[in-house]
Amino acid sequence: MYYIMKMLPKRDKIFSTGNLVRMAVLAAIASVLFLIEIPVVAFYKLDFSNLPVLLGAFSMGTLPGVIILAVKSVIGLLHSSSSGVGELADFLMGAAMVIPASLIYHHSKTRKNAVIGMLTGTMCMIIVSVFANKYIMLPFYMGAYHMDMDAILAFAGVKAVNSEWKLLLLVTAPFNLLKGIALSVVTALIYKPLSPVLHEKRA
Repeated sequence: MYYIMKMLPKRDKIFSTGNLVRMAVLAAIASVLFLIEIPVVAFYKLDFSNLPVLLGAFSMGTLPGVIILAVKSVIGLLHSSSSGVGELADFLMGAAMVIPASLIYHHSKTRKNAVIGMLTGTMCMIIVSVFANKYIMLPFYMGAYHMDMDAILAFAGVKAVNSEWKLLLLVTAPFNLLKGIALSVVTALIYKPLSPVLHEKRA
């Protein structure tokens, strides 16, 4: 706990005017990206809404990143089709990636640590995604649409998947691996060029 608290920036630095403006802009961009989805496999769709979250967490710190993520999720409630359940699961999976990634990066701000952080965050997101889907998303959709697991599997439309755990391990986990890698690659490509506008300017 001491290690984590030591790496968090001071409150006045986090909530400086410049950082608040950047957090608001990044949260707005994340909310727009949340609406743009790319179908990948079964009912899973790829979006890049956590890209601004990662950029904010890397440039301003872990707490600002989580705040951006939370604002994105709250705004997502305005057009939620899952009574907020999907937004909750998205927040948990986003936090699972962003928190370890930013903590590792801020321990020593090097390209190597950024890569290690995002890989670690991706692994954490995969684990959380499996349990978030098992205990939050799948039960919600089965209850909301009066479907049993056989109907969910049929809807997924993947021939090799014939059980819940196969769905989670052969579809959910690989999809989130793809998502984590995609977010990491794009973040690595654009973070440095955007660095001047992402960081607080010193007088």
